[in-house]
Amino acid sequence: MEPGHHWLMLLAAAVLPFAAAPLALYLARWRRGLVAWFAGGVGVVVFTALLTLAPAVVGGASVALDWPWMPSLGLEFSLRLNGLSLLFALLVVGIGLLIFVYTHYYLPADKPAARLYALLLLFMGSMLGIVLSGNLLLLLMFWELTSVSSFLLIGFETARPEARQAARTALIITAGGGLALLAGILMLGQMAGGYSVEQVLGAREVIQAHPLYVPALVLTLLGAFTKSGQVPFHFWLPEAMVAPTPVSAYLHSAAMVKAGVYLLALLFPVLSGTAWWFYLVVGTGLTTLLFAAYIALFKHDLKGLLAYSTVSHLGLVTLLLGFGTPLGAVAGIFHVINHAIFKASLFMAAGIIDHEAGTRDMRILNGLWRFMPYTATLAMISAAAMAGVPLFNGFLSKEMFFAETVHQQWLGALNWLLPLAATAAGAFAVAYSVRFIHDVFFNGSGEHLPKRPHEPPLWMKAPVGVLSTLCLVVGIFPEATVAPLLKGAVQAVLQAPPPEYSLRVWHGFTLPMTMSVLAMAGGVLIYAVRHRLFALHDLYLPEYSATGLFRRGTALLLAGAGAFTRTLDNGALHRYVAALLVTALVLGGSPILDGLVLTFPSLEEVGAGAGVTALLVASGALATAAMHRHRLVAVVALSLVGLGVVLAFAGLSAPDLALTQMAVEIVTTVLFLLVLYFLPQRTAVRASLRRRGLDAGLSLGVGAVAAVLAWEMLNQNGGSGLSDYFRAQSLPASGAENVVNAILVDFRGFDTLGEITVLAVAATATYAALYGLRLNLARADERGRSWSADPHPLVLAMTTRPLLPLAMMVAVYLFLRGHHLPGGGFVAGVITSAALILQYLASGVGWTRQRLRLEYFDVIGGGLLLAVLTGVGAMLGGLPFLTSGAAQLQVPGLGSVKLYSAMAFELGVFCVVVGTVVCILSWLGRLSLEQAGAVLPRQEAE
Repeated sequence: MEPGHHWLMLLAAAVLPFAAAPLALYLARWRRGLVAWFAGGVGVVVFTALLTLAPAVVGGASVALDWPWMPSLGLEFSLRLNGLSLLFALLVVGIGLLIFVYTHYYLPADKPAARLYALLLLFMGSMLGIVLSGNLLLLLMFWELTSVSSFLLIGFETARPEARQAARTALIITAGGGLALLAGILMLGQMAGGYSVEQVLGAREVIQAHPLYVPALVLTLLGAFTKSGQVPFHFWLPEAMVAPTPVSAYLHSAAMVKAGVYLLALLFPVLSGTAWWFYLVVGTGLTTLLFAAYIALFKHDLKGLLAYSTVSHLGLVTLLLGFGTPLGAVAGIFHVINHAIFKASLFMAAGIIDHEAGTRDMRILNGLWRFMPYTATLAMISAAAMAGVPLFNGFLSKEMFFAETVHQQWLGALNWLLPLAATAAGAFAVAYSVRFIHDVFFNGSGEHLPKRPHEPPLWMKAPVGVLSTLCLVVGIFPEATVAPLLKGAVQAVLQAPPPEYSLRVWHGFTLPMTMSVLAMAGGVLIYAVRHRLFALHDLYLPEYSATGLFRRGTALLLAGAGAFTRTLDNGALHRYVAALLVTALVLGGSPILDGLVLTFPSLEEVGAGAGVTALLVASGALATAAMHRHRLVAVVALSLVGLGVVLAFAGLSAPDLALTQMAVEIVTTVLFLLVLYFLPQRTAVRASLRRRGLDAGLSLGVGAVAAVLAWEMLNQNGGSGLSDYFRAQSLPASGAENVVNAILVDFRGFDTLGEITVLAVAATATYAALYGLRLNLARADERGRSWSADPHPLVLAMTTRPLLPLAMMVAVYLFLRGHHLPGGGFVAGVITSAALILQYLASGVGWTRQRLRLEYFDVIGGGLLLAVLTGVGAMLGGLPFLTSGAAQLQVPGLGSVKLYSAMAFELGVFCVVVGTVVCILSWLGRLSLEQAGAVLPRQEAE
């Protein structure tokens, strides 16, 4: 493959899992097994793409892809593949591929496999996004995606309350850490002068000498520690074991919890080497290592034991990186590889045991060697690697760990504490590993198990076999297997050539070897006296529950929030609006009190047109205020305000805005009338004279402040400013003579994309609320008449049908001219929506749906997708997101035609507006008629 194509392989590896996730849901319609094959195929393709890039990356090169996104904010779509990111990407995809195979045989037939595979693919893409990001802001986006996808995976079995609770706990802890990480990254970017990874890593001296170094370090470490389950944030990880075993094997051994470790390794060159780094990272890592190793021994649930052992090993890696030494980084990265291999296989073995024996409780499990000798052998290999037995991969990195604790000098006269603590942690690791094997596969005859176990299908234990074999191969032949990958990763972490180190199995009789022997002997001894230790633990150290403490704290927080809310919230909309307006009045009026000088025009300058407009707006506002108790009259009076605004736009030479405002007024009036159907025609409550005076004073004050601020803003720099800039830049920058349209689809295109996304969310929420209310109304009525059969006036129906194609023709005309003349996708969408609503009102939903077959959410989703693809297309062309482009085409019969990419974006806006407006208005109309007595038949409603 040519080096110039490396970026294409990198892009494919990053994007393919996201593209495949929704497809997995559709494939389940045909065959359950097809989803597993599809997910496995995606994993193979991504893994192959990474392997294709591996030779160049291991050789010291770096593959990068940079597209501008929002350069002014420092955000770019930047992907980079170096030795460190390659190592983590191969772990994420390689173990993920094995998990896909395992899941197909593990998951019962009654579980939604397609949803699980889709979520696993989403998670894989999110993790790849983290390790491949070349921009810290982009990394943060994928960081939050892993929190969301893990929330969905942990709560996969939604019917179980404990699954929902565990998912919420994980989301609160990891998302809270994500907020801290956001602040830390913003500080690092400000200190470094940018957010690209290379820029931040190159600013070590500047960052460490900056006053914000310590706050940035603490906030960044909070993000890493919460994600990697460090004490005191560890409890979410054991609680998450309620998730299906494939999720535990993937997220909590090889992928998600490694994200925090990856962040520490990524920022190691710029943050390490200081006393703050050492004491914070080493202190947290050492506490986590010892505490979790101790707790793991006393867990009776197989996955609980593995969960706490995972927390302990993550503490070990954190401790090694906290040393801040090159050899510490080598040992930490090496243990990341080894831990991912043996822990994923042990989790899958635990799932097999639960699947075949019907329980994970080690107080019940015993004697499984008789029934499952092959599974037992594989589990023993992985457990030996976890315990650090020689000739297995875990032994090599454990030896490096022991050596690093011996050579540390940070604690002075107390340096001996680190080797002692490391040996104790190693002894507990041996003890819980021996317990995992002996209590489950031996220690009895297995006669009282919930069901008679047997070996699982070949392909269910094949992934365990692959990983267990790697434990042996890497342990015996490290130089021939992981040495090149480890060297490239270490070089990327240190940003320098790696130090001298050896991966040989035998280094002679050294102090680390002595520590290993003591740890193994101590672990066997601890297991031998385990019953006495269990009794002492239960007597003097009752069951520790950080989760319970967290839930009590959460309950107190919610109770306090509830009390505070009840103090302010009495259910009166009047109070909420008044509080909002008073706040706006205080904040908005402060510039006026600060010496703002007003300049008012003379009557001659205002002109008759502006006077009529002001009179209409004032009259409509006063009539609305006076007649607001009569709701229908108030709506009609309020329309005068809208008409006045239309005239104001026209008078200010803004026909585009006037046209849009007029169309919106029409649709809004229909919306008001449909909503008023559910309300009394007039408000019976009469406010006191004092309250009405306060309301009037507040309204006049807010209106006056808003008018003054608007006037001064329009008259800054003699009436020029932004308007001059947009007029000057509209045609050369975006090719648009219509300045308003250029602002919406180019200069502020990202804002417009956000606004149509809000429209789509509003349509979804409104649909959900109205659909539920509609079913309740339908079930409450026994007459069984269909709304689509509701009679409509024949004259009205026949008169309005020719108006639909006429309105569509006008909408198309306005849409096509919008780039240069008043019009555009939004106003075209509103006009189309008004025409469709008119058909609903005249002919009913049945006639309209049968002929138009308009599916609201297909139209909305298609519009959003088209708008996003327009922005992505600009990025593929090397331009910032949503930058407008043009192409000159020769069309037979028409000659030369100039097409703009903004038209595709406008079409997306058009679709979202049509889908949203028609969805909301048609469902309100349907609900209104059903409430009047024309309801769907019972069988159709259900």
